[in-house]
Amino acid sequence: MYYSRKRPMDDLPVELTAIWSCTNKKCNGWTRDNFVFLAQPVCVQCNSLMEKGEKMLAILENTSFNQSKH
Repeated sequence: MYYSRKRPMDDLPVELTAIWSCTNKKCNGWTRDNFVFLAQPVCVQCNSLMEKGEKMLAILENTSFNQSKH
């Protein structure tokens, strides 16, 4: 029998999170707003502009020292 150490997704608390998503219709790239360091980020997958939105995601804390956006 296989016992995984990974925590099931059902146990993780979720919240409405601010994100940036790619504007290119052929790309599905997105990132959390608190992990972006630019005021207007570009997609790392296709270099297109990104637009602000919201998504239900698991709660995740960014502990980076440099969280200011340029």
